[in-house]
Amino acid sequence: MEQGEKRIRFSIVAADGLAKRDLFRQPDPFAIITVDGEQTHTTKVIKKSTNPYWNEGFEIVVKPSSGILIRIFDQKKFKKKDQGFLGLVSFHVQDVANLRSSRESTFTRPLKRSSSTSLSVMGNLVMKLGPSKTRNAVPNGTNTAAGNTSRVTNGASTQSNPQVSSTADATTASALQSSTTNGTSTSSRNPPRENGSSILSSFEDQYGRLPPGWERRADSLGRTYYVDHNTRTTTWNRPSMNSSNRSSMNTDSQRLQHQNRSLPDDSSPINISNNDLPAGWEQRYTNTGRPYFVDHNTRTTTWVDPRNQLLRPVGNSSPGFGGLMQPQSLSHLGPLPSGWEMRLTNSARVYFVDHNTKTTTWDDPRLPSALDQNVPKYKCDFRRKLIYFRSQIGMRPLPGQCSIKVRRDHIFEDSYAEIMRNSAHDLKKRLMIRFEGEDGLDYGGLSREFFFLLSHKMFDPIYCLFEYSAVDNYTLQINPHSGINPEHLNYFRFIGRVIGLAIFHRRFLDAFFVISLYKKLLQKKVTLADMESIDADFYRSLKWVLENDITGILDLTFSAEEDHFGEVRTIELKPNGENIEVTEENKKEYVDLVTEWRISKRVEDQFNAFYAGFVELVPPDLVSVFDERELELLIGGISDVDINDWKNHTEYRTYSASDQVVKWFWEIISNWKNEERSMLLQFATGTSRIPVNGFRDLQGSDGPRKFTIEKAGSPDQLPVAHTCFNRLDLPEYPTKAKLEGKLSLAIENTVGFGNE
Repeated sequence: MEQGEKRIRFSIVAADGLAKRDLFRQPDPFAIITVDGEQTHTTKVIKKSTNPYWNEGFEIVVKPSSGILIRIFDQKKFKKKDQGFLGLVSFHVQDVANLRSSRESTFTRPLKRSSSTSLSVMGNLVMKLGPSKTRNAVPNGTNTAAGNTSRVTNGASTQSNPQVSSTADATTASALQSSTTNGTSTSSRNPPRENGSSILSSFEDQYGRLPPGWERRADSLGRTYYVDHNTRTTTWNRPSMNSSNRSSMNTDSQRLQHQNRSLPDDSSPINISNNDLPAGWEQRYTNTGRPYFVDHNTRTTTWVDPRNQLLRPVGNSSPGFGGLMQPQSLSHLGPLPSGWEMRLTNSARVYFVDHNTKTTTWDDPRLPSALDQNVPKYKCDFRRKLIYFRSQIGMRPLPGQCSIKVRRDHIFEDSYAEIMRNSAHDLKKRLMIRFEGEDGLDYGGLSREFFFLLSHKMFDPIYCLFEYSAVDNYTLQINPHSGINPEHLNYFRFIGRVIGLAIFHRRFLDAFFVISLYKKLLQKKVTLADMESIDADFYRSLKWVLENDITGILDLTFSAEEDHFGEVRTIELKPNGENIEVTEENKKEYVDLVTEWRISKRVEDQFNAFYAGFVELVPPDLVSVFDERELELLIGGISDVDINDWKNHTEYRTYSASDQVVKWFWEIISNWKNEERSMLLQFATGTSRIPVNGFRDLQGSDGPRKFTIEKAGSPDQLPVAHTCFNRLDLPEYPTKAKLEGKLSLAIENTVGFGNE
């Protein structure tokens, strides 16, 4: 060995989240290690895995300035042009370890693309560096895999695969040069810690453990980013304890947004302010929490909300409610519409029954109700359904109280114990939430705080019960691997109870699920279209199978592969499905079966437990009056949309902020109600939810991407949304009225997506 050289043991431990290039099969990855372009070693091949575990060590001779290059390939494609390239990692030894140290260090690096290929890569590589386990002069190793054999003797290497050699030469120079530029500065600022032999988890990196609630991940380009589960936000910057404190402040802001959630046209007294009442009126509550109204002008009380009455002034009284009022005479209005009936309550108040929709209302259908003027039909329908749903006997609170006492810092565990301890009958009594060590009476505020905190905890992916449907989307789906927790079915029944409890007591949860979960709660059949919100790539592939002739192109059987913690399992979609070939004639059956398996079958036990808890509090025949979108509103409500924040973090293409159409656009949505703004946001970005830090953190398909308005299309066309890029194509309409009409028509009648 030359002066300054040292023999060390370098180990390739595992890779995590490798790219899956083929729809119906997983790669067979192996790694090639090159040291200074001379020494070469190869790991064994791991069959059918995107998370291979090698744990192979190699004796290498290095200097502090030595460069190490690791490339990952797919053995099945190794003889093709791109060699099945899955990513590379390069670094200099001095940047990751001290050669004088006798300790072993473990570190993780994201896989990167090669300059010689345009293939995208993803995932991370876990490696170890430590002292040599042998005292021989120089290692003489021969490793064989994927047809590539190299022999190292006295530091010289003989390659038997010229294709690999040329690729290594081309890749090593650029990769190691990049490593020199970036790695040295990094190590000088933040020297990596020397760790034990344990593999770094996603909750720590080479610089130490992340703050509580943070997780480290890599995107499709191999870039490391950080997820804050406390606020459900992402960032490229490594969090510090200061940022953890800031996230606590963001949680307070999110709590305020959650408490302001509502339903379209919800007349619940909790969301009504006394400031909206006519002059001289006041809203009060009985001992049981029922609201009533005091008219200080006449010194009378009533159960009837004066804002909901269609009244007119008598004599010369003003148009407001300050003077003496009386109901309009309805004798001249003629008969009720077909299917309607007029009835009286026990207090002789008139109400109306619509037998067509099985709903009731205080509003006379013969009058142009102020609530129904310029109101879209979808909102009227939802309001009537909501009135009907909440008026049924099965949704009325029972006499008595149900006390639940929890600790804030153990809210998940305490809530599980309390809610599962009580019977469904007791849970239908008035909820009285109490936080340990705090003085407070629950008149609605404590229960809203309870559901806010609990929804943040029980849907946290750390517990492996639910997972996010995509990297850039915070909609939730059931985790098919939740069985790692032996009590997971009991927890799913508990979560079903919590959702039912929130609906029953008119509270909201700070969580939104994939649309297929709402459909399953309504006992509706899932379809291929529901796959799009779960796995967009898989959806497009299955759609391609249906729309094209697959004869002689795809080698498919009625089976599917599932990666279960590194073990690849083959699932038969029908009896003996592994031996039944998918043909042009039976491909529709295959698509239906694989869709049902992907969405329903593989989480069937979890959903059955979840559904059992849900229907203990919400009768399935009553909730079926809603569709899946309305059920999403019923569970999650609508959060406020800050127009100023939206406007300040919007970009323009071809347009500018001073253009007339852009000014009209902001004037229109400023005058819209919150649910209409949420629908526009859903239309343009794919979700009605806003990141906690506001529109500046709006996510696109490839990372943070601001809301964008682009001039595109003719004035006769509707606006077009590109949800992957948070972009709205807005034609240059000649008038403000036409712009508002086209915009409203687009967001209220959109029923699907298209591809560019």
